[in-house]
Amino acid sequence: MNTYDIDITNKQKELNTIKQIIQNNKYDTSILNEVQRSREKQEKEQNINKTKWASFTYVGKETRYITKLFKNTNVKVAYSTNNNLGKHLPKQTTQKRNRYDCSGVYQLECLTCNKRYVGQTGRPFLIRFREQYNDYKYANNRSKFAQHVIEDGQSFGPMTGVMKVIHVANKGRTLDTLERFYIYIEKRNAITNLMTISPYNQIPSLAP
Repeated sequence: MNTYDIDITNKQKELNTIKQIIQNNKYDTSILNEVQRSREKQEKEQNINKTKWASFTYVGKETRYITKLFKNTNVKVAYSTNNNLGKHLPKQTTQKRNRYDCSGVYQLECLTCNKRYVGQTGRPFLIRFREQYNDYKYANNRSKFAQHVIEDGQSFGPMTGVMKVIHVANKGRTLDTLERFYIYIEKRNAITNLMTISPYNQIPSLAP
């Protein structure tokens, strides 16, 4: 029935004849439906397997010449390119770098009297904070900020509460200039509680 190319009317007549034969032999006609579904599934899988895809990197007319050879076959051609925007852009990372792992200009602020210490470091801010804290912990008096906290009998405080990252930069002349600039900004804004931390903060204030 499925082998010959016949119209729907004749196919239905053929189907009725087959059902009648099955009934005469005392079989359930539902078996015919299962056979039909199996046949349709098989044909569908065969049609899928007939079509194959081939990918070619497009380099010009040579590629078109080669792919024309597959025109009358069951192989479909897809083009790709190695010259796309993604290969020209720098790779992005989803992991955001912690600012305390960078170097640059930072500010320490006393939690009690709000006096500020502005300085720079060519190493990670985290390491510089630990040095400041150790000066406070062991009373080394090497840090102006730690000395202030010790003399006033105050608590040092956690890094996130005490240290503020002002500007991220690498060690060098640019970093020296940035430190001087931010000390100048503090003095220009007439902040009188800026601690003496380096020769740069001797710049006179231009505030009226």
